[in-house]
Amino acid sequence: MLEFIEYPKCSTCKKAKQELNQLGVDYKAVHIVEETPSEDVILNWLETSSFEVKQFFNTSGIKYRELGLKDKVGSLTKQEAAKLLASDGMLLKRPILVENGAVKQIGYRKTYEDLGLR
Repeated sequence: MLEFIEYPKCSTCKKAKQELNQLGVDYKAVHIVEETPSEDVILNWLETSSFEVKQFFNTSGIKYRELGLKDKVGSLTKQEAAKLLASDGMLLKRPILVENGAVKQIGYRKTYEDLGLR
């Protein structure tokens, strides 16, 4: 089952969700703040995906700036990053598409149609 991890008020998440619906993709919506992925889940994503650690962070978010993470993210271990990301769902880049426990895409810059979703 495809999971669509989102912050429902986010305009980018709304656009992405609209595309999934137009493509007729079956997915489970997960609220990133109410159901923040656990440290173990995020660590698994960091270790098994082709995405860099920084790509998991919502670098334009208020919390990211408040914590001064711009200069720190590059030096975090995957374990440290997972712990930090699991502490607050708003630190995670969104939306996140997860299929069978593996991250398929982070964010929404290119269309989902490019991923071959149907």
